[in-house]
Amino acid sequence: MNKTVYTVDRYIAYRYSVEMTNDKDSLTGLGRNAAAAVLVLSSLAGGDKHGYALVKDVEEFAGVHLPPGTLYQLLSRLEVRGLITALEPDERRRPYRLTAQGATVLADYINAQQRILKTGQARLKRSWSLA
Repeated sequence: MNKTVYTVDRYIAYRYSVEMTNDKDSLTGLGRNAAAAVLVLSSLAGGDKHGYALVKDVEEFAGVHLPPGTLYQLLSRLEVRGLITALEPDERRRPYRLTAQGATVLADYINAQQRILKTGQARLKRSWSLA
């Protein structure tokens, strides 16, 4: 594998993509929607939800508003990748459920981010007395 030198802000994305592979078992390929995907998967980890309930839950736990266009495009992509599944509609609402594959991808992502956070906190504490 050829390694390319990336700037610091791209390093995390590069390392994550190398660790997670380039198939449907990862968040790679979602581009700028990868962060929103983590929010949606995290919300669904708490139980099945329809679109409006997802928006409200994400706003509550992350303070981020997902516009409807972004949300439904993302739900479609996550479903195609097998990370979530759409359930039978309940009247006008269609709930979504996290799949086992989606839970694994979310857990892998969170573990990778925790390693980065621990390193950053330790270095800030040691060098800057900030953590």
